[in-house]
Amino acid sequence: MKTKKLTISSLLIAMGVITGNIIFIPVGVSKCFPVQATINVVAAVMLGPGYGIAIAFCISLLRNILGTGSLLAFPGSMIGVFLAGILYRRTKSNLIAVVGEIFGTGILGGLLAFPIANLIMGKKVGALFFVAPFLTSTIGGSLIGFFILRGIDLKKLSNLNKEV
Repeated sequence: MKTKKLTISSLLIAMGVITGNIIFIPVGVSKCFPVQATINVVAAVMLGPGYGIAIAFCISLLRNILGTGSLLAFPGSMIGVFLAGILYRRTKSNLIAVVGEIFGTGILGGLLAFPIANLIMGKKVGALFFVAPFLTSTIGGSLIGFFILRGIDLKKLSNLNKEV
């Protein structure tokens, strides 16, 4: 079973890194990346919060190394997938996982981006500057992830997201 999880994780990381060059919305010092929200929702439901966080971290790290991301990719993506995974594990509802991703990335990630931008990146922005763009990006990406999950036969994959 771990081989399947690692394979799916690798594919999601590759998709995230490759699309990071193609699909992004520049907003000030950040690059909003709706595909990350799609990947987060799919990873949270199929693999759980632990694998989801690892996937989000790897995508953010590789995008930063390749120059297609910013430091602001870390807080939003990792918090969003964590909340989505935890909420999905408790409710078994794809829609609740989407809500967790939107709240985690859009609100919490947007708020955590402020001190990173101010203190680490040296950019002077308002405390709520990133919330609206992060929300816009994650709503679109999360909904795409929701519809992808509707098309996947999760019954065949149901034993992937078990407590480890």
